[in-house]
Amino acid sequence: MDSPQSRKTGLNLPAGMNGTSLRLDTFSGSFRALSNLSSPSSRSSTCSDRFIPCRSSSRLNTFELIEKGSPVKEGGNEAYNRLLKSELFGADFGSFSSPAGQSSPMSPSKNMLRFKTDHSPGPNSPYSPSILGQDNGFSSESSTPPKLPRKVPKTPHKVLDAPSLQDDFYLNLVDWSSQNVLGVGLGTCVYLWTASNSKVTKLCDLGPNDTVCSVQWTREGSYISIGTNLGQVQVWDGSQCKRIRTFGGHQTRAGVLAWNSRILSSGSRDRNILQHDLRVSNDYVSKLVGHKSEVCGLKWSHDDRELASGGNDNQLLVWNQHSQQPTLRLTEHTAAVKAIAWSPHQSGLLASGGGTADRCIRFWNTSNGHQLNSIDTGSQVCNLAWSKNVNELVSTHGYSQNQIMVWKYPSMAKVATLTGHSLRVLYLAMSPDGQTIVTGAGDETLRFWNVFPSMKAPVRIQEKLMNSFNLQYLLLPLLSLGFCFKQAPVKDTSLWSLGRTHIR
Repeated sequence: MDSPQSRKTGLNLPAGMNGTSLRLDTFSGSFRALSNLSSPSSRSSTCSDRFIPCRSSSRLNTFELIEKGSPVKEGGNEAYNRLLKSELFGADFGSFSSPAGQSSPMSPSKNMLRFKTDHSPGPNSPYSPSILGQDNGFSSESSTPPKLPRKVPKTPHKVLDAPSLQDDFYLNLVDWSSQNVLGVGLGTCVYLWTASNSKVTKLCDLGPNDTVCSVQWTREGSYISIGTNLGQVQVWDGSQCKRIRTFGGHQTRAGVLAWNSRILSSGSRDRNILQHDLRVSNDYVSKLVGHKSEVCGLKWSHDDRELASGGNDNQLLVWNQHSQQPTLRLTEHTAAVKAIAWSPHQSGLLASGGGTADRCIRFWNTSNGHQLNSIDTGSQVCNLAWSKNVNELVSTHGYSQNQIMVWKYPSMAKVATLTGHSLRVLYLAMSPDGQTIVTGAGDETLRFWNVFPSMKAPVRIQEKLMNSFNLQYLLLPLLSLGFCFKQAPVKDTSLWSLGRTHIR
């Protein structure tokens, strides 16, 4: 039965408890007691019917919504997040962050509820550059990842036997044509090796009384010139195996030949250089006299304006196409100068190499005769060839290491050192596409090496643009409006390309 007290209050109270125990003296005093129980550190509070959190005590760091206190290098993702936060919460959103070095008891030391670990890109990340400049408060430092050195295969991809290939420093018995045919002088014969199908053709046999001392293809077409031990210079059509012309004029062996667009130059042990012209009936149209010993190096510049000649007299001479006297006489070498190469990348830049007593590769500016650089290779320099695909050159060597070296110009940093020949590497030629070289030595082998990269193809426009993180954001509005980019044609250059790649 209900007691009168319970009927008065309208509450069902347990036995032994009356209404006076539930009486509140004052509202403020009771609330102060409750407030002290819930938050001992708070001395004053206000009442409200809803909860409004304070951002300064919220754990927004957990969800990556505010900046981290410690300065870090920001990459693409962090920069994008900052832009997004700025757009969503306003430019002053960062002011709500807790000061660096201070942590709230409610904020854990480590982030929670994360899908992945934070990996800020380091200095070598390709995504480290900020998309905005310093004016916007973002990190503007950009670091490019170090470029790895190009790897050159250390072994030849093909080796051919070349019986009777002479071990004579002053001869030039290997050349590669623009039609992708290799010409090789072996004893009294000249053989043609077609690179596309490995077919071997015997071009000619000089007979028991003569030997081959030099071979040289024309820059274009299928004509090949042959210098003999008796001093003759023969011109053959390699495609038809037919002799076109025989020039006389030398008293002894013609060990080096060089074509320009119209003229065939020949150097001999008789110390003379003869200029031959297929359009003229005479044996030669001019004679260049300047060396005091055998002429063993001969190269026309790519513009046909200058002829460089090297001799066993340790001299490097440069001739004008209209002059009978050398315009430059360079005497810094201390041994025979056989290795000569004109740069296809810079007009008037000439490289030359000296023999065993010299061992140096020297670079010359033929417009004023100044020596630009010199490097001691440690071995006899037998041949030099400049890559037309990249600004590098290759040298072959004799005593004492018999190595092949690839150099980067102008730093002359070594790209690769190749070994394999057991005797000095006297012969060198380059494929038409500029990627492969063939070397010959007295060990009677021809070795093919892939040393240079292919000709750089045109860069596709959209790839060049999209590789930049900055321009990605600039292109998004254009792409949304329907703009598109056409792909530039990419030139396909195979290893045994039959097409001529122009040097200039």
